[in-house]
Amino acid sequence: MKGLWTPAWIARHVLAVVLVAAFLGLGWWQFSRASGGNTLSWGYTFEWPVFAGFVVFLWFREVQHELRGRDPQSQPQEETPPAEEGHVTLGRPVRVPVAAARVEDDPELTAYNDYLSWLAAHPSARPSDYPG
Repeated sequence: MKGLWTPAWIARHVLAVVLVAAFLGLGWWQFSRASGGNTLSWGYTFEWPVFAGFVVFLWFREVQHELRGRDPQSQPQEETPPAEEGHVTLGRPVRVPVAAARVEDDPELTAYNDYLSWLAAHPSARPSDYPG
């Protein structure tokens, strides 16, 4: 529990309390407006408490995450199979480069690239001015 009383966590606790109080206050304000005849405020009357509930949910989730992150028994230990002789075990997948298709193989792609090159060389020209 010591980890939840650092300056950063105290600021988070204070922020959560301020936001919940503000959202509930705004909900009450919208309720008073809705009771006074403003029908649009009825939607906001229910929306602001939902926002307050969301803040409580996020705060609770972050506290639980912090408590689990500090408890070494809560994290499952990954068992890695022993490496066979002559094989290398990596912790992440390895990307193998794949040969890209050659531009010369596709005449439409070549024509389109020529068109784009012409447009880049003639910035003030319109596409209908292309000679090709």
